[in-house]
Amino acid sequence: MTLSLSTLLLMLGVLAAAAFWYDTMRVREAANRVAASTCQRQGLQLLDGTVSLASLRPRLAAGGLRIERTYVFDYTVDGVLRASGFIIMLGRRLQHVGMTRRN
Repeated sequence: MTLSLSTLLLMLGVLAAAAFWYDTMRVREAANRVAASTCQRQGLQLLDGTVSLASLRPRLAAGGLRIERTYVFDYTVDGVLRASGFIIMLGRRLQHVGMTRRN
C-alpha cells in the first residue's frame, strides 16, 4: 500500500488537530479546577460551574513557542450580584488569576 503525499498530509493534519483539541480540553479542565478552588478559598460561588475560552494566541516564552489561553468565569459574592474573573494559562501552566467585582 502506498500513500500519496496529499493523503499523508491530510492524515498529519487530522492528527495535529486531534492533538490540539485534546491538549485544549486538558488545559480547560485545569482552568476549571483553578476557578473552583479559587472561589472556594474565597468563600464565593462559581456560577455556571465552568470556564469559557475568551482568547487563544501563540506566545514566545522560555523554552519556545507556547499557546496562551485566557478563560473567563462568573461568580457571585452574595447570590445576587454577578462578577467575572479570568484565568491565563501558558501552555499547561497557570500564569494569572484575576477577579473583578461589579457593584
